[in-house]
Amino acid sequence: MKNKISYGVIVLFAFVLGGLAMYYFSYTHRVVISETNNGTPVPVTNTCRSCNSTVIMENGSLAASVEKTFDTVVMIRNYQSTKLNGSGSGFIYKLDNKYAYIMTNHHVVSGGNKWIVITSTDEELEGTVLGSDEYLDLAVVRVEKKNYMNATVVGDNKKVRLGDTVFTIGAPIGYEYRGTVTNGIISGLNRLVEVSVKNAASEDWVMEVIQTNSAVNPGNSGGPLFNSNGEVIGVISMKLVENSIEGMGFAIPIDYAMSHVEKLEKGAKIDRPLLGISMVNITDSYYLWQQRITLPEGVEEGVVVIEVSSNSGAAKSGLQKGDVIIGFNDSKVKNSAYLKYLLYKYNPGDTVKITYNRGGKVVTTNIVLSKNEE
Repeated sequence: MKNKISYGVIVLFAFVLGGLAMYYFSYTHRVVISETNNGTPVPVTNTCRSCNSTVIMENGSLAASVEKTFDTVVMIRNYQSTKLNGSGSGFIYKLDNKYAYIMTNHHVVSGGNKWIVITSTDEELEGTVLGSDEYLDLAVVRVEKKNYMNATVVGDNKKVRLGDTVFTIGAPIGYEYRGTVTNGIISGLNRLVEVSVKNAASEDWVMEVIQTNSAVNPGNSGGPLFNSNGEVIGVISMKLVENSIEGMGFAIPIDYAMSHVEKLEKGAKIDRPLLGISMVNITDSYYLWQQRITLPEGVEEGVVVIEVSSNSGAAKSGLQKGDVIIGFNDSKVKNSAYLKYLLYKYNPGDTVKITYNRGGKVVTTNIVLSKNEE
């Protein structure tokens, strides 16, 4: 009898011990079944100790998308005669029977008279700049088509969401690091970033861009921003550079870029409208003092009219020197960069509503935009 009791205790103890062991193992090394985009179940290992959880997704690699897109990305060297001006990146967005068409930034090709395109196979091809525009910061370069070349798949910016996984391929710093892949997420949409276009002392243009924390360095300019499926959704254009800032890169939305690509391919000028005024920001107090212009009380944002061109839409609308433009259609005018950004969404011949402050009185007028011959 005593032996039977001892045997039962041993069995019970073994059962409890085994149960505790199974609980510990299942809690700290759980295997959860999830699904990929195509519905195929894959294991996801979850490790949890003291409520700190790290998830390692075995299918989380971007390798397949990188392999699909790698041959579409090129490096571009900009030469002035035999002197290297600089370099950047680009991507093939179209192929025909003879040529490959590459999209890049205007600032990657500007100032040069010779452009060398280095492909993913390290072949060097002389490129021809078909068209370029500094306000778009876009350019189209054409090279001879090669059998190994592929064109990117153009994505849809309407489907881009905050937090989406993205990656870039480019040549940060230069030739030695060509083909570098970095990844991150979409950090912001429809960001308005002030930049200097006309070598101005201050920002004179506003770009509407996608923000990403994917590493962007000198040499990435003009390269593609891909979504996780390997579709290009943006053209890398710039990053914020300050000691206190990390991981703030920006890309031109691909929908916006492609809407201008036909004109760029043809080398056609981008028609932009003209208000018919010269202007300064209200913050330019010294110049306003020189012009003997006194601002109305309470006006903190806007642009000041310095001169009105004769026979222009502005002249016909009654705008005068000293008027402070504070509104453009339904948008506030922060400064001259924002006014130009709003203006260039329209075409010559369009009518826009301008709101201005004259001596403390707010007035609204309509202006027919003329063609900018600059």
